[in-house]
Amino acid sequence: MNHIILENDAITDDRYGISPNDRSLESLLDAGVILVDKPRGPTSHQLTAWTREILGIHRLGHGGTLDPFATGLLTMLSGKATRLTDLVLTGDKRYIAVVRFGRDVDQNELQKTLENLTGEIYNVPPLESAVKVRVRTRIIHSFDLIDSEIESRLAVLSISCNAGTYIRTLARDMGLILSTSCELLELHRDRTGDFVQTDACTMQQLIDAVFLWKEHDDDRALKRLIAPVESILTSLPRIVVKDGAAGAISHGAALARPGIVSIDAGIEEGSNVVLQTLKGEAIAIAETRYNTEKIISMENGNIAQPKVVLIQPDVYPQTW
Repeated sequence: MNHIILENDAITDDRYGISPNDRSLESLLDAGVILVDKPRGPTSHQLTAWTREILGIHRLGHGGTLDPFATGLLTMLSGKATRLTDLVLTGDKRYIAVVRFGRDVDQNELQKTLENLTGEIYNVPPLESAVKVRVRTRIIHSFDLIDSEIESRLAVLSISCNAGTYIRTLARDMGLILSTSCELLELHRDRTGDFVQTDACTMQQLIDAVFLWKEHDDDRALKRLIAPVESILTSLPRIVVKDGAAGAISHGAALARPGIVSIDAGIEEGSNVVLQTLKGEAIAIAETRYNTEKIISMENGNIAQPKVVLIQPDVYPQTW
């Protein structure tokens, strides 16, 4: 996304704030992201509860529930980051699924079925889901065959899709199209939003890191496992603001035009944007009142209203 500089000589005061990558463990726990590679067995809620107990914190939630039998990326949010759960829930997902058919299905037949289930489809929650059963649509961006064995009637599939897509339902629909049963044997999520498999830690790695922190006063390993809250905001357009504006916004004030340093091109009126300091800190998620072109042409006036404030009040002084 093209980023437009509006004030070339803006500087930030090193006495206030800090780069997200240099935050203390306490600050990361106050607003951070932990990506766990969920094992088969426990529910997402159980895993989150265990992590909450291990870390000794009260505010820890998760985004994007996985069934107990499923494995893969589970996003946990700590402290103020829990306010962004809805943002995590709406991010696209990618799954690897192993299915078994009730009859022999050749690759050409299977490939045609996958093509028929790509794009916008109806996706009704399965009976196993706690979600109210209702007809809704989801986008399947890609539905690819990784491997198959006709003799064993097994296939390994890759599915890139909207959040909230029920893979059990996709398996059932495959069976209906092929006039046979289609059983979902294994399911693994290897991408959620901008996060991929290599970003995740195991529960054992997390436990070991917490042990080093609590028993040996060494927080280096744990800090590497907790990403700053900014890591889940990369999909949002951004507006960079002056230090004084950051101080005012941290108290809930609207962003005024004189406080802007730079802005992404293509922002529309009513868009959600991340307001960011010159050090890269997320100050707030805000809703714009005007588009980029209008904002650039203005000299005064409020241009964005904070919806979720993420930075602590008084980290930056109010000087504008």
